[in-house]
Amino acid sequence: MTTTPRKAIPRMNAARPPKPIRPDLLIKNVRVVRPHGQALHEADIAIKDGRIVQVAPALDASRAKAVHDGRGRLAFPGVVDAHMHAGIYSPLAEDAVTESQAAAMGGVTSSLNYFRTGQYYLNKGGPYKDFYPEVLKTAKGRFHVDYGFHLAPMDGTHIAEIPQLIAKHGVASFKIFMFYGSHGLHGASDSQRDFLMIGPDERYDFAHFEFIMRGIQAAREQWPDKAAQISLSLHCETAEIMTAYTRLVEKNKGLKGLPAYHASRPPHSEGLAVFIASYLAHETNLSNINLLHLSSRKAVQAALMMADVFPHIDFRREVTIGHLMLDVTSPAAELAKVNPPIRPREDVEYLWDALLAGELDWVVSDHACCRHETKIPKRYFGNIWMAKSGFGGTEYLLPALVSEGSRRGMSYNQMARVTSWNPARRFGLNRKGDIDVGFDADVALVDPAQRWTIRAKESPSTQGYSPFEGLELSARVDTTFLRGECIYDGGRIVGKPRGQYLFRPTD
Repeated sequence: MTTTPRKAIPRMNAARPPKPIRPDLLIKNVRVVRPHGQALHEADIAIKDGRIVQVAPALDASRAKAVHDGRGRLAFPGVVDAHMHAGIYSPLAEDAVTESQAAAMGGVTSSLNYFRTGQYYLNKGGPYKDFYPEVLKTAKGRFHVDYGFHLAPMDGTHIAEIPQLIAKHGVASFKIFMFYGSHGLHGASDSQRDFLMIGPDERYDFAHFEFIMRGIQAAREQWPDKAAQISLSLHCETAEIMTAYTRLVEKNKGLKGLPAYHASRPPHSEGLAVFIASYLAHETNLSNINLLHLSSRKAVQAALMMADVFPHIDFRREVTIGHLMLDVTSPAAELAKVNPPIRPREDVEYLWDALLAGELDWVVSDHACCRHETKIPKRYFGNIWMAKSGFGGTEYLLPALVSEGSRRGMSYNQMARVTSWNPARRFGLNRKGDIDVGFDADVALVDPAQRWTIRAKESPSTQGYSPFEGLELSARVDTTFLRGECIYDGGRIVGKPRGQYLFRPTD
């Protein structure tokens, strides 16, 4: 009798416990600020390969390769400064280094820079297929923080290039400067084409803005999986209003300085531009619209009205730390000239009320380093019309918001939303904006009880002055980590540039 041998039954092993994590870095003893909820979490942050792998109390420090004692500091997600201008007044190769160092000082770990063809920046016109590779080549290896660019389609060729910019270069956000209709960067201009470096058959006007919107919407329809993070940003001021009011104000010899500049670019110019932009977005079915650096009550009210009129459009509303901290009485005078202008105190208070009410979505610096000799030559001191527009301030973004926001009852969680989470989600930075497992280990450690006075000489920026000079703050960034690497600590920049290009939307 023949028997068939039995098949061996494999032995079942007991489930093995997960292999203990051996972090590259453990940040101990911090109060973690998440962008959601209304609480802080006393915890440690474990980091491996540039990502957060664990957030929990009392993690075992003996297994970590390196340990940083947070000494009870607030651990904010690294700031996403979604509105900067590297390379506008100085060569990009210089600005990329020094101004990203200033960003690191302020807890910024992601810098999104508005860029365009034309005068300033590279001082070149032409298609982006030739222009943008030069930008990327110049920037590579120079930023101390992760970086990306928003691009402005200045002519018809650029509109046709939008799909290629998205697919090949990961540019997911675009811009319109509405006030360039009859203005240059700093004032009235009779040579728009020379300033913008566009051809004789091109016009930078409402029709061009409409065609930009149609081009972006067509790209969103081409890539539906990316559409939620492809958007258009607008600088909302109306050129015709500004031109007429500038002429009136210049004739008024009793009006000078920041009050004169405010009067020359009145708030209703912002409001009207918001109305026009919103209707064009409705007409073109472009649903992702960012209204940049709203500076006045009228501008914010116009933006809120348009959100009610066009509920199918996902409007996002931006404010700058400069418009939250400065008003027309600032002793900085022409050093605080910016577009749109610094406004009277009643507008500043309205902006704070709107921010606290959740009606403004993110806070940025609009950092544009403009060195003193460029900002205004000595012979023109006191003349607001001869000053360049824009100034730096990324290094004060988080400290100023924590200082002034805390005084006004703003929660740390909301601060994290408006400096990190909201801009990261909008602009396609899907690994940024939170302190949670799987996110890039971008962390800013903040001492919320350190009083200090802003002095431009302490900043790595080459600007050399600051409109914020002399302001006393009650919070300061101690340490900044970019993907788990310390890039700023105790008042100094650490290491060589480690910033990586942000091809958006990220995975």
